[in-house]
Amino acid sequence: MDSFEEFDLSPEVLRGVKSAGYVKPFPVQSKAIGPLMAGRDVIGQARAGSGKTAAFGIPLLHAVNPSDRRVQALVLAPTRELAVQISRELSRLGAFTGISVLAVYGGQSMNVQLDALRSGVNVVVGTPGRTIDHLMHRTLRLDSARFVVVDEADVMLDMGFVEDVEFILGSTPADRQLSLFSATMPKRIVDLSERYMKDPERIFVDRDEPSSQTLEQFYARAERPEKLDLLLRILKMDNRGSTVVFCRTRHGTARLAKELGRRFISVAQLHGDLTQNQRDHSMGLLRSSRVDVLVSTDVASRGIDVRQVGCVINYDVPEDPAVYLHRVGRTARAGDLGVAYTFVSRDEVADFARILSRAKTPIKPLTPADEIHLKLSLADDTGRDGASRRRSRNRWGGRWRRRR
Repeated sequence: MDSFEEFDLSPEVLRGVKSAGYVKPFPVQSKAIGPLMAGRDVIGQARAGSGKTAAFGIPLLHAVNPSDRRVQALVLAPTRELAVQISRELSRLGAFTGISVLAVYGGQSMNVQLDALRSGVNVVVGTPGRTIDHLMHRTLRLDSARFVVVDEADVMLDMGFVEDVEFILGSTPADRQLSLFSATMPKRIVDLSERYMKDPERIFVDRDEPSSQTLEQFYARAERPEKLDLLLRILKMDNRGSTVVFCRTRHGTARLAKELGRRFISVAQLHGDLTQNQRDHSMGLLRSSRVDVLVSTDVASRGIDVRQVGCVINYDVPEDPAVYLHRVGRTARAGDLGVAYTFVSRDEVADFARILSRAKTPIKPLTPADEIHLKLSLADDTGRDGASRRRSRNRWGGRWRRRR
């Protein structure tokens, strides 16, 4: 499909699509919108930033009747930030339809959500926990929900929400239309689709692999005491917009944000120890470009969908290659250009080697010395058959610069 007009959308939805800035459908939208509008169940795999929300949101809005104030559509998201992000995007796309969208999630007053539900809501976007809360209190009825979406299904699995999702699906009509979107497709998600979906259309786009045409990827060898200095040098050098820095732990995230703030860098933090208001405030600062740097954990980052993120820095190497792909997908979104840097210490070499073995696009060394150091470390680890690794300091010689 070369244009959204080819989907035979209602004039109100088409006007909202154009007003939201969509010009030509992205691949996942071209492949998913048609089957969803035809009533098919869909299971889709596409990388972060590929346009999944519009892929299920446009058919959802086309199907909903705004004059019926019952809940006609449900979207499940694993985190509060992502639920808010999806509800905002659906509201933008449906701005001229009269369709009401409500996000329900923990950390927000139940009374606020109850008032909206009593007034009548067409679309609910919720986290599993809060959605179940409303179902158990009978403040949310899903017997009219004919359109159900499970977004970021792989994260649902990682966070232990699969049983909750199954409970919620059991509260929806048997003949409802179900779509399931995920960046990766582990076996338990395939099993879930087989139990709850009817002959689904299977859509695979990019398989979460970033494009080398839009995203440059680099790594640097640096021991843990050296990482802060390297980070400061990159922040000073790379000026592409907002930067998101990923750490493995909540404590490490808070500590790094404090260190950057002490150096007069405008910074916000995002992790599970913050209240919902604090997390919303951090995202607001990033979206409005009032901070240059956001330091985040992986789970909290699921709501980061900000076009001006030009740079991602993996301060800690993730253990799972799929997590790496998700992190770097926070930049170079929707065709924009971006860059990602990964700092690799001696005790993270094995994890980074797994990422390299899975990568289909190049992750280049910042300097020739980084390549040499990594090869020596890999050989050293192999020679010791997984024995405890020695920590060695990496000494940077001469003027440091990024290789082009």
